Amino acid sequence: MSARTPRRAAVIVGEVTHSRVRPSAHEFRYPLFCLRLPLAELAQLEPTLAINRAALLSFQERDHGARDGESLQQWIDQLLREHQLLRQDESANVELVSFPRVFGFVFNPVSFWVCRNQSDRVFAVLTEVNNTFGESHRYLLTNERGEIKTGDTLVADKLLHVSPFNEVRGQYSFRFNFAPDRWLARIDYDDGEGRLLHTHIGGEAKPLTRSALRSALWRFPLQSFAVVARIHWHALRLWIKRVPFHGKLVSKMTGVSRS
Repeated sequence: MSARTPRRAAVIVGEVTHSRVRPSAHEFRYPLFCLRLPLAELAQLEPTLAINRAALLSFQERDHGARDGESLQQWIDQLLREHQLLRQDESANVELVSFPRVFGFVFNPVSFWVCRNQSDRVFAVLTEVNNTFGESHRYLLTNERGEIKTGDTLVADKLLHVSPFNEVRGQYSFRFNFAPDRWLARIDYDDGEGRLLHTHIGGEAKPLTRSALRSALWRFPLQSFAVVARIHWHALRLWIKRVPFHGKLVSKMTGVSRS
């Protein structure tokens, strides 16, 4: 890592695990990689990582936030100010954990914006969820203490239709590991009748270098396409198992909801 590369910038290599407990048990586990990017220092990642330009592996600001290519740092700062989590003269230290574009394509079922104050304490996590119908919703996770620590549980009402096998009701429970060398996001979904789904995404965080990116690309060259393919493959398997199919449901989105 060069002297100019932000210290928190990382390649996270690990796995995603997803399990359903009823009415039929269903589970999958896949290896993956994602990036942890400090938004205020994106420009410093060039030329290690292609930012807002075409490349075999790149990060595009237009894939997140307002989706218009504007500065993600400015976008998240404004959002935090609107929710009275930042003063007008403040800027948050934000790390975005998400999939990059691979061969120009990306689909992020979920991304995480970890928001830290000037004392390096996490005070909010914006969880950005996308479905395969082109819709998205953002869950702004906070707590009364004003500081989110590793292992804390944060709860949010489900507002976005994600799967045709689940209704738009109930709650998500989120837990995170914010260690510099490790990332973990755990999401449990309770549909009102008890826990229905468990998902966790985690792995080892290594400094973002050209060699680390080359290694990830070599190991996961089709990751972006595999994410979408696996979503449909497991939907077919649930249908074969006769899990109740609800079709496309109406979301109750507000754009951003706060826990």
